[in-house]
Amino acid sequence: MKKVFCKEWALFSLVLMIFSCSDFEEINVDPLAATAEQVEVEFFINNSIGAAQQDPHIAERVFVLYWKDASHTSRLGVLSQGRMNDGWTRDYFQSYVSAWLRNITTAITVAEEKIASGNVKEYTENLLHVARIWRVYIMSEMTDTFGPIPIDGFKGENPEYNSVEEVYNFMLSELKDAVSKLDENLTFKPDSDLDPAFGYDYMKWKKYGNSMRMRLAMRLSEVAPSVAQQHFEEAANSGMIIASPADDMRVTEAGGWNSFVNVQSRQWNSHYMTATYRNAVIGFGGVKSVDQLAPEDQINIKPANYMGLKFENHFPQRSNDPANGFWLDGLPDSIDPRAYLTFPIPGNLDDDNYSYFPTWGNAHTQSQRNLLDDSGNVQMTLDCAFTYNAFAAGDWGAVGAKNQLRSSGSYPRLGMDFRGEGDKNERIFFPSWETHFLIAEAAVRGWSTPIGGKEAYEAGIAQSFEYYGVSDHVATYVASQDYNNNGTSVSWDHTAEPPASVTKDYIDGYTGTPGTMNYTFPNNTIYQGGNVRNDRLNKIITQKFIAQHAWLPLEIWNDHRRLGLPFFENPVIENPLPNLPQLTSSNYMTNQVNFHGQRVPYPSSFENNVPAGHAQAVQHLGGPDEIHTPLWWAKQN
Repeated sequence: MKKVFCKEWALFSLVLMIFSCSDFEEINVDPLAATAEQVEVEFFINNSIGAAQQDPHIAERVFVLYWKDASHTSRLGVLSQGRMNDGWTRDYFQSYVSAWLRNITTAITVAEEKIASGNVKEYTENLLHVARIWRVYIMSEMTDTFGPIPIDGFKGENPEYNSVEEVYNFMLSELKDAVSKLDENLTFKPDSDLDPAFGYDYMKWKKYGNSMRMRLAMRLSEVAPSVAQQHFEEAANSGMIIASPADDMRVTEAGGWNSFVNVQSRQWNSHYMTATYRNAVIGFGGVKSVDQLAPEDQINIKPANYMGLKFENHFPQRSNDPANGFWLDGLPDSIDPRAYLTFPIPGNLDDDNYSYFPTWGNAHTQSQRNLLDDSGNVQMTLDCAFTYNAFAAGDWGAVGAKNQLRSSGSYPRLGMDFRGEGDKNERIFFPSWETHFLIAEAAVRGWSTPIGGKEAYEAGIAQSFEYYGVSDHVATYVASQDYNNNGTSVSWDHTAEPPASVTKDYIDGYTGTPGTMNYTFPNNTIYQGGNVRNDRLNKIITQKFIAQHAWLPLEIWNDHRRLGLPFFENPVIENPLPNLPQLTSSNYMTNQVNFHGQRVPYPSSFENNVPAGHAQAVQHLGGPDEIHTPLWWAKQN
């Protein structure tokens, strides 16, 4: 296990004290108050990578409440409903400035000074290029969250804020140059414990740099396609990319309270499955529930065309969730094989992956929930064990007060494997499946790729299935032409659009009377006008959404901002949402870019402490410093 707590912590603390100053002014402090001869490059690399894992305080606010909410990987109603918290934002921004970027920038500056003075070790130049690669990741996280940031900070003077376009051009050029100069064959290296990612395996750092370049290049696919294509092709065809799980960028997690604690470990965060995820996985891939579950867990499996119980008086009507109004009183006939392993079945208490959080209560064991009448009395009680449901967030109005189904024991929640107490105790920053899905998208765009689109797409699926331990289902899955709730199928060669509607069975939840309904696939109007649901880009991004679900919410959010994929249901608006006035009772069945959070506004302390820098950043942003102002590379309307 690579737990990396710097052995020279006392030295680092001394240097940090020299560097320390208040909040946003820190970006102007000369990091070389201690001379280059007194410090080692690897200490700063270690501490930057370590701090960027996000301690529980920062992780809850940024990874969970911002990124997971905006990416529809958890049902929270923050950025997705036009809300934010200035204190959360300030804490993240300050950590980025004072620890993550400061440390890695110092590593680069110290390495450059050592090289210039001749005070080098055999590996100093390689560490310089490793630090440059990692700095790009840190910068990408920041610019993708906020927008304009400085390219040059920590130079002893006020930094200039750069546009997102300038930042991206810098990051792509920096990766190209750093990777080209990194000597992967060098055998000299520092203590491997001082690199929590790759243990100073230079070949893996080179592969990570190229795959990061592919990721960032693809971000520009819609706004600067020629720039994106050039950078992507050079990196993808380099022969050194993250192509197998052995090369993944992962960092081992630890216990306690530190930066290596699992980012989703706080017990009071429920991490409920979202309607977006449910709509992506239900019926997707042709793998039957009966073939995924132990015999004793196969109770309540329902037919393929069954919607569930209809409760029109207990579910909101103003929602474009295609399954709105129905409660599935059982398990789906077929479902993506990763779903039950990501979000275990409610009531299946014998599943070691089942979330028993919070440990100070027993709500997770309580599967019986009530529907109330208009007077607040119990109208009926439903047993939610071995059912599989998810609901759109938003304001449910009066029906929300009568519906008690949304609770820990009745609603799928993220499994313990992803919360720090299961087998998957590594935070994933860049997996091989992402490389392959990027290649598949590039092939669809007609770019030069090392392998064909179908081969890359199916390789990405196979590697994700391997991670989940469900490889025995791959053959059935990749051949499936079954549509999920969004009208997308898995098979690369099956691009027929779904019918306008299909007939499905349901049961009236109040009377028990069977009925049929015309199920209409959602109208995702921010992608191809809502008319295309089953092209290859839909398939690729749906696969990325499912595969990246537990670990890479920022990348999922980035894909949605860039393309409008996969389909994100709007928040429910039985009552108007104060921070989302553009979503109304007359337009909720369509999608608009400004129905979904586009960025995190800068914290007020930035504007108060560095007004000139804030004004410059907002000018580069090209719109108000608000949640719904799109970034340069994202869809604008």
